[in-house]
Amino acid sequence: MPILVMKFGGTSVANIDRIMRASKRVALEVANGYDVIVVVSAMSGKTNELVGWVNETSPLYDAREYDAVTASGENVTAGLMALRLQEMDIPARSWQGWQVPVQTTSAHANARIEAIPTQNIMDRFAAGMKVAVVAGFQGVSTEGRITTLGRGGSDTTAVAFAAAFGAERCDIYTDVDGVYTTDPRIVRKARKLDRIAFEEMLELASLGAKVLQTRSVELAMRFGVKLRVLSSFEEPSDNAGTLVCAEEDIMESNVVAGVAYSRDEAKMTLISVADRPGIAAAIFGPLAAAGVNVDMIVQNISEEGRTDMTFSCPMDQVMRAQKAMEDAKADASINFHDLVVDEGVAKVSIVGIGMRSHAGVAAKMFAVLRDEGVNIKVITTSEIKISVLIDRKYMELAVQALHDAFDLDKAS
Repeated sequence: MPILVMKFGGTSVANIDRIMRASKRVALEVANGYDVIVVVSAMSGKTNELVGWVNETSPLYDAREYDAVTASGENVTAGLMALRLQEMDIPARSWQGWQVPVQTTSAHANARIEAIPTQNIMDRFAAGMKVAVVAGFQGVSTEGRITTLGRGGSDTTAVAFAAAFGAERCDIYTDVDGVYTTDPRIVRKARKLDRIAFEEMLELASLGAKVLQTRSVELAMRFGVKLRVLSSFEEPSDNAGTLVCAEEDIMESNVVAGVAYSRDEAKMTLISVADRPGIAAAIFGPLAAAGVNVDMIVQNISEEGRTDMTFSCPMDQVMRAQKAMEDAKADASINFHDLVVDEGVAKVSIVGIGMRSHAGVAAKMFAVLRDEGVNIKVITTSEIKISVLIDRKYMELAVQALHDAFDLDKAS
């Protein structure tokens, strides 16, 4: 039998009624002739509750026990869905990460999948099981301890299973009906995309679009897994959702596919740093060691052997970044005059594979922002992306203006 992977997010399994609704979706695919691997998240809000309990019990917690607690939410959902499918006379059973086993690294709370042996589940399919309900977000380390994959890790679990089992497709069910040109809460004319290239989805996910976890898109692109993002609250149809696929599977696309934003950004500038070989490594090495996720980087022109270095990072990592820089200064790794932090910025980006073959996209973007009176603080570009750092108060204005300027409400 062909294999289909179906993943249901927290809102899709938030209560028993929704688990029953999701189970009907699974039953339809079984009736269509598939052996189905269902990957489930914890019920909506349950992981936050479990994390809260851990922090309340032990603020400086053992990460191994953190994983043991937080992984339990998915176990509950998997068991309940398996029970419901059994009530529908569909041969199903639940699988926790260690039972498959989903083999991971030992980086607790942020583990990476190393292998998914297929024999255990395939043996059960051969014996008549039609649905394997797998607890997402979790695995087991070589030390035999439960691990978790980080928030949103059930997406990664689903894609990894699709790759390991050679699934025909991986359907990601969530509370939105696909991938949009931008956030519909900001731009009412935002349009649902029928298809989007892996590269575009990867950029949008990394830039703040919260439809899919970035690691899941990376995996899908690497192994050629076709992803479909669709709503668990709409009636099934052949044209539902958004297909995330290879660039060659898309006939035509707009120059710009979407506008992404990240509201919680901070801009940090090291004033008067020595302009010498190795200074960038001396700055960004300690930041990496401190777990600071640096994004945009700009170095000013040197004057009299000194320069300024600017970078952006998430707001919740500012204190960590400040400490890393002060420690590096104390150790004489770097010598700077001052560290200036601007916590009132946001990142706005345009993404599209069509930018590779069209000139003038950057000029148009900058002209649109100029006409709206929006000052650009930092710019970074790649082959299919242009990102700018602007004052946060102009973020929604910038997103709306760019969406209109590139006609994203119209199909190509």
